[in-house]
Amino acid sequence: MPSKNQGRLAQDMKREVIAIIDQMKDPRLTGGLLTVTRLDVTPDLDLARVYISVMGREGGTAPVVAALQKASGHVRTELSRRMHIRKAPRLEFVADDGAAYAAHINEILNGLNISKDNTPDEEEE
Repeated sequence: MPSKNQGRLAQDMKREVIAIIDQMKDPRLTGGLLTVTRLDVTPDLDLARVYISVMGREGGTAPVVAALQKASGHVRTELSRRMHIRKAPRLEFVADDGAAYAAHINEILNGLNISKDNTPDEEEE
């Protein structure tokens, strides 16, 4: 399958997976900002890795990923029904800590507290 079509299929799947997750009523999926950051599909359409980011939740991403792994059969069935495909890929949900890592780096950079007084002085006359 050409990579252009595979990329388009991955984007369509990502959009549908987001819609399916939004309709789920599992309490482990609420209480924080759940974001699907990326969806990668293998060329043979056997496996799709769904990268999940969760912000503002005390338990972290582990319970959310566990809940989604448990419901992966339901999500796969809904995905094949909505996209009108005969065989939907197996879904593997993976925690994506990219946003949390970026926030941590931002805190470190803000903590450096570089002041403007440390700049070299202009030549005095």
